[in-house]
Amino acid sequence: MTQLALAINTFFWTAFSGDSNYILDFPIDATSQEVPAIKTAVIAVGGNAILRAGEKPTLENQMRNVAVTAKGLADLVEKGYDIVLTHGNGPQVGDILLRNEIAKNEIPPMRMDVCNAESQGQIGYMLQQALSSEFRARDIDKVAVALVTQVIVSEDDPAFKNPTKPIGKYYTAHEAKELQKEKGWTMALDKKRGGYRRVVPSPNPIGIVEYKPVRRLVFGGEHQAEMVIACGGGGIPVIRKGNKYEGVEAVVDKDLAASMLATSIKERLFVIATDVDMVFIDFGKITQRPFPKATLSEVKALYHEGQFPPGTMGPKILAAIRFLEGGGEEVVICAIDKLVLALEGKAGTHIYRDDIKA
Repeated sequence: MTQLALAINTFFWTAFSGDSNYILDFPIDATSQEVPAIKTAVIAVGGNAILRAGEKPTLENQMRNVAVTAKGLADLVEKGYDIVLTHGNGPQVGDILLRNEIAKNEIPPMRMDVCNAESQGQIGYMLQQALSSEFRARDIDKVAVALVTQVIVSEDDPAFKNPTKPIGKYYTAHEAKELQKEKGWTMALDKKRGGYRRVVPSPNPIGIVEYKPVRRLVFGGEHQAEMVIACGGGGIPVIRKGNKYEGVEAVVDKDLAASMLATSIKERLFVIATDVDMVFIDFGKITQRPFPKATLSEVKALYHEGQFPPGTMGPKILAAIRFLEGGGEEVVICAIDKLVLALEGKAGTHIYRDDIKA
C-alpha cells in the first residue's frame, strides 16, 4: 500500500470508525499517485417505483415496475455512482397485515415490526433480482445486496402517545369498536372514505443499527461490487432496552429514515426520487412556481411558513433539512425518471448547505 493510501485509511480510521472491522482498506495500485474519485449517494425511492397508483398489487405488476426503476439506477451506476437505495413499503406491508387479519383464526398474527421485516425481505428480493439482472445485461460487475435494517427510535417519543399513521384495511364503526376492545388498537375515522383504520405511532428515527456495514459496503473503493438496499419502508423500528433492542409497533417515515441513514454513514449527497419533477412554491395555487435551487436557510424559512404540507412534500423537506444540518452537502428532489439529469444538474430541486457553493 502506498503512503497516500495509508494516509487515507488512517484518516477514515480516525474520523469515522475507531473499529478495525470498518477501516476502509480499499486497494490502491502502488504506482498510483491519485485516489480515484468515488461518487456516492443515498437514493430514496417512493412507492411508485414498485407499484403505480391504481394498479393491483400482483407480483407481475411489481416486478415490471422495479425493472423500470432498475434501468434508471443502472444508468447512474454507469455514470460512476455507488448507491445506497432505500424504498417505501406502504402497499406491501398493508397486504401483509391484511393476510394476518384474514388468517388470524388459523395462524397467530405477527407484530408490526415483524411485518415490516417481511416487507423489507419481499421488496428487497424484487429489487435485488431486477438490479442484478440489469447489471448482468449491461456487463456491469455489481450485485445488489439487501440488508434487513433496524431503525432506533426513542421509547419516550411523543408519537407513542399520539398515533397518527393509518395502516391496513378499513373497518366499520362496530368492527373498530371491537378491535379497540380486543387488541387495544387506536382507530381513526377516515371521513373521505367513510371507514375506520388502525393508526400507529410514527416516531422520529434517532439511529440506524446496521449503519456500519452499510458504510463499509458503499465506501468500499473503486471497483467495489455491491449496490446496497437498506432501510426499506422506513426500517424496522426498535427501542433500546438495556443492552438489547426490542421491536415496537410503529411506522417510521421512509424519507426521515433515509435521511438518518445518509447522515449516519457520513454521505454527502442525498437524493429523494418521487413522482414530481421538482419542488414548487405555492403548490396548487395560481402563484405556483418551480423551486430549482435553494440554500438550507431558505428552505427552513419556507418550511416554517407552512409552504410544504405534512402529507405531501413536508416530510421530504424535513428529511432534507435534517440531512444538511447533520453535515450533508446537497439534497436533490426529483422525478424518478429524471435521476441522471438531476445528478447532472439539469433537473429537480437542489438544496445546499449554506456554506456550500452551488
